[in-house]
Amino acid sequence: MNSRAGEYTMETMQQRTNQPEEVVRKTEIMISGLDCANCAAKLEKKVASLKGVHQATLVFATGKLTVDHAVPVSLLLQTVQDSGYKGTVVQGTMARPEEGSVWKERRTQMTAASGVILAAAFTMNFMGAAPEWIIPMYLASMIIGGYHVVRIGLFSLRAMVPDMNLLMTIAAVGAAAIGEWNEAAVVVFLFSLGNSLQAFSMDRTRRSVRALMELAPQEALVIREGSEFILPVDALSVGDRIRVKPGERIPMDGTVLSGFSSVDQSPVTGESVPVDKDQGDDVFAGTVNGTGSLTIEVTRLAKDNTIGRIMHLVEEAQAQKAPSQQFVDVFARYYTPAVIMGAVALVAVPVLFLGQPFTPWFYKALVLLVISCPCALVISTPVSIVSAIGNASRQGLLIKGGAYLEDLGRIQAVAFDKTGTLTEGRLAVEDVVPEKSYTSDEVVALAAAVERYSEHPAARAIVEYSQEQGLVLAEVSHFESQPGIGVSGNMGDHRIRVVNTRHVDDHWAELVRIQHCQGRTVAVVMKDDVVVGIIALADKIRAGSNSALDRLRAAGIQHMVMLTGDHPAAAHVVAEKMGIDDVRAGLLPEEKVEAVKEIRGNHRRVAMIGDGVNDAPALAAATVGIAMGAAGTDAALETADVALMSDDLSKLAFGLQLGRQALSIIKQNILFSIGIKAVFLALTFMGVANLWMAVFADTGAALLVILNGMRLMGFRDLQI
Repeated sequence: MNSRAGEYTMETMQQRTNQPEEVVRKTEIMISGLDCANCAAKLEKKVASLKGVHQATLVFATGKLTVDHAVPVSLLLQTVQDSGYKGTVVQGTMARPEEGSVWKERRTQMTAASGVILAAAFTMNFMGAAPEWIIPMYLASMIIGGYHVVRIGLFSLRAMVPDMNLLMTIAAVGAAAIGEWNEAAVVVFLFSLGNSLQAFSMDRTRRSVRALMELAPQEALVIREGSEFILPVDALSVGDRIRVKPGERIPMDGTVLSGFSSVDQSPVTGESVPVDKDQGDDVFAGTVNGTGSLTIEVTRLAKDNTIGRIMHLVEEAQAQKAPSQQFVDVFARYYTPAVIMGAVALVAVPVLFLGQPFTPWFYKALVLLVISCPCALVISTPVSIVSAIGNASRQGLLIKGGAYLEDLGRIQAVAFDKTGTLTEGRLAVEDVVPEKSYTSDEVVALAAAVERYSEHPAARAIVEYSQEQGLVLAEVSHFESQPGIGVSGNMGDHRIRVVNTRHVDDHWAELVRIQHCQGRTVAVVMKDDVVVGIIALADKIRAGSNSALDRLRAAGIQHMVMLTGDHPAAAHVVAEKMGIDDVRAGLLPEEKVEAVKEIRGNHRRVAMIGDGVNDAPALAAATVGIAMGAAGTDAALETADVALMSDDLSKLAFGLQLGRQALSIIKQNILFSIGIKAVFLALTFMGVANLWMAVFADTGAALLVILNGMRLMGFRDLQI
């Protein structure tokens, strides 16, 4: 028996092996006309239920449907169309928004036709036409304007996910059943019009984010085998050479091979001032070349370029639901069925148990259905999150989700790494102390003449300082580098040495000690074994850091601390110059983590800002981890919750202000959505509200919360 079972298993395996393997593809489809989160959830469920579809994910905030499937793409598009929406397959590497797509849709056009017929019916009624002429026009207006509403409503009923379309369908049919034809037609038209306006507003919000993709050109001037010709960016490979003329956008990420120009990097990093680019410098797709011509070697494929990765991260961020949105989604899931049950009870109890007339209470139940639609509440949070994250990305600040956006708005303390964050991460000459018979320039000229042959960071700093001072350097021969000691070379008949501080007499030792107490590195300059001066160097404080910290304080940050592995003396000097509250120096990575946890214990929510790589454990331990200067750096983009694309600390204050403004607007939207319903519910029971007033209030509330959330698209850095 076991033998036969084994034979059967082998035979079955063989049969399976002979069967053709299912080819699974991933397709991205942009959905237009999507006006509510519940509708997005139903469409996602419908596509996912298709045979041959392995996974389907539709993000309402971005309107992007991603499907892993083994069925034809045409079936996916037909399913989208059958659900009342329009789908466009994303081609190539770029998701191009279709301008004005909402107004080209059949649903919008049918709404307009419904409005024209409704206006004609009201005109005829005003002129005294007979009901047998007017009622068919009301009915025609309802059928044309409500076609998509009824279809989506019935689908939600079959899917056991009742939504506002179903509520409106019941209300309109019920109003017509009791002879309120004019109100039924007005309800359908206003709701359909509101859906179109909401879809337009949401599409506009989505396009403002997708427009990032328009920054990168679709073609590039390629240099191959001595010839120049234009190719689509998708056809380029890593290592290809491209030429970018003055005034053109750079089409690919790459490294400058030749040429010099100033490049406007604001689309990627948010920097307001163009950055000079020379041989060996990195450039990003989507940035704008200045007056020079650049030859660039491609370093990333089009699908992996900086703009593409930013767009991908922004879309992922918008798909991540903030805590407030999660609450609203759960609330709405149980809210709509409860409203239907409440409407049924509103009719049943007075009519069956209290002997009240049917029609008045049935009408009140219809008004209750309309005014209780959760449109405004459901849309209140996502539109705010989309607008804020899209705005931040255009300012060079990547926020990886609504939760982090809300956390930014609640931050009370900020922890900074020192090197590369508060400082530039490179040495600069701070002081020169010459021997009495020499000048400062003479000491620097002697040191730079030798140091220009060295690759040491201190050497580069001394040479750069000599260039800034316009000094002429003498020729040096017999250059020699002694690791751990210094460098030396012959200048004519003299031996010039630039060494460490181990072999200085008591006089110079005291001067060196004073410099060390200020956190500076000291280079000793000697001529023929006689000290002629010392040069003190320090990590240069990043330009604008002081003002950035001042603005953080003005924005309400209660506590700022520096966490660094650097020497305590150097750390305290920088902290004193910047007015930082607390300094923890000489820390190992695990000690930084413990420090962050301690700060969280005292201040609840803390942001940690560092380079995104070396500070990864501390970034993870903070409420919000922020990577500094992440443009072009894969690790920094992936590590942190928030990424500053440039080295501009002022963007941190902007992020906090944006988070707080977003929190404020989300609360306003939720309170307004609930408040307007409470008012109209009271008016309903008082017998004051009617159907068209209810739908006008519901649609108006939804549009108002959308417009209020869209204010975040135009939010700008407050210069406080």
